[in-house]
Amino acid sequence: MGRLIAVVLFVALLIPAGLLARGWSRAAERRAAASAGVEFVPATATATALLARQAAHGRRLRRVGFALGVALVVVSVVLFAEASVFLWVPALAAGLLAGVLLAEATRPRPRWALSDPPRRQRRGEQISPWLLWTMRAIVAGAVLAAVLLADDLGTAGTAIALAVPLGAWVLAEVALLRILLRPLPAEGADVPVDEAQRTWTAHLVVAAATVGAVLPLGALLLRAAIDLDDRVASDGAGLLPVALVAGGFSALLAGITVAGFLLTWLKPVRQTSHALA
Repeated sequence: MGRLIAVVLFVALLIPAGLLARGWSRAAERRAAASAGVEFVPATATATALLARQAAHGRRLRRVGFALGVALVVVSVVLFAEASVFLWVPALAAGLLAGVLLAEATRPRPRWALSDPPRRQRRGEQISPWLLWTMRAIVAGAVLAAVLLADDLGTAGTAIALAVPLGAWVLAEVALLRILLRPLPAEGADVPVDEAQRTWTAHLVVAAATVGAVLPLGALLLRAAIDLDDRVASDGAGLLPVALVAGGFSALLAGITVAGFLLTWLKPVRQTSHALA
């Protein structure tokens, strides 16, 4: 009976990963709709220059992120010696995510005429609030897990476990705040381009911050499970290791799924106006 309960618990804790994947698949459709809207307006010199400048800015900052990832690999070798071999891929991924977030948080401001009086988008017009608050909850969970495991992780391990999700969250919130407070452009062909850019930025930073928090959370939950007794007893306490393992695998699966969406979203907004040809 205890094993059956453990299996049911394991399957139940994998459901959040499926729900998150469904939410991000809908987000992909929303981004596609924003991109399609750009094709129905004629290209303007201002919009073309802006998109080219922002695309170059994004590529430059992502290269900086790659360099940061390489630097983190070197730091991991210095701190953890032979054990750092397991940290090379996570360190490189953290650098690449930082590059994506930095690029979005520091995007150049558009130079077109702004609305007068200022008009601003609501948050729900940029991204689903459910995805936004899920990202924040995952960051809080990763921070809580790192604090609870501080004695086992040590000073360096705890600092890394806290810095990655918190750093990603701060950069994401900065980017989200910028696109929320910036007024919309004046009426014209620039409006759909600006709205598409805001939609793409919101989804990029929330996805990157989600990956930057959910993968460490999964690793921490698995670490906690290893530290506990791995026997599944018939009482409720014996199910705790199973719950931690299931939660860890669910978090890792969710992180890989969102990372798959993120990789396909790195291309900048383009305006070819094929629909008007």
